[in-house]
Amino acid sequence: MSFLERIEERPGAAELRAASYRMLGLKRGATCVDVACGAGHAVAELAKHGLKVTGIDADPDAVEAARERVPGAMFHVAHSSDLPLEDGSLDGYRALRLFHLLDDPGPTIAEAHRVLRPGGRIVVGGQDYGFVLIDSSDQDLTDVIRLGLESRTVSPRAVRTLRDTLLDQGFRDVEVAVHTEVVTDYRELAPQLRSAAGAAVEKALITKKDADSWLAEQSRRGRRNRFLAVLPTLLVGARR
Repeated sequence: MSFLERIEERPGAAELRAASYRMLGLKRGATCVDVACGAGHAVAELAKHGLKVTGIDADPDAVEAARERVPGAMFHVAHSSDLPLEDGSLDGYRALRLFHLLDDPGPTIAEAHRVLRPGGRIVVGGQDYGFVLIDSSDQDLTDVIRLGLESRTVSPRAVRTLRDTLLDQGFRDVEVAVHTEVVTDYRELAPQLRSAAGAAVEKALITKKDADSWLAEQSRRGRRNRFLAVLPTLLVGARR
């Protein structure tokens, strides 16, 4: 849960959530579900905007934390492909930071189509790990280490398929936006960098010496205020 909290409280996370709310375009009193709600940051903000929000997550610990953050909201522990919601019962559907965890986004998007009323709005998205940029003096090595980062997720490039998936499931007026976060504080991403380098070693993509050298360079960049990472997030919106 501390990891989820750190992600949502990083600089740029609130801006990304706000961009997803604008794309949803729901008015006060509308019903909405936040799938993969995590610790409930978006549920809390949507509720403050006057929406009737339900939060859903497959992780019971996440739902418990979300209930503590938003005591008055409704929450369920459920998988994104099997929601405990009635057909056509919602005006809005939101799901971010989910699709890299799924083998196939199709069942989840089909379930979103089921619970939305005709004309309801959906916004889905997340990071495409194939587009992550990290500056380095050895960009070829960095690209291999990024593959290590990708290996830690089920579907690291799933979000680039979401436009097609929405169209295949009958959604219309599909639009795609890119929200880009620029990180210049090495400390914000240091744990993820170590994880990516470790994964690249485990997959025999690089040697431990390569990983240690690369991590040392990134640490030096951080101390010299030369660290740079660019993290694009795709937001895909549509109408039921």
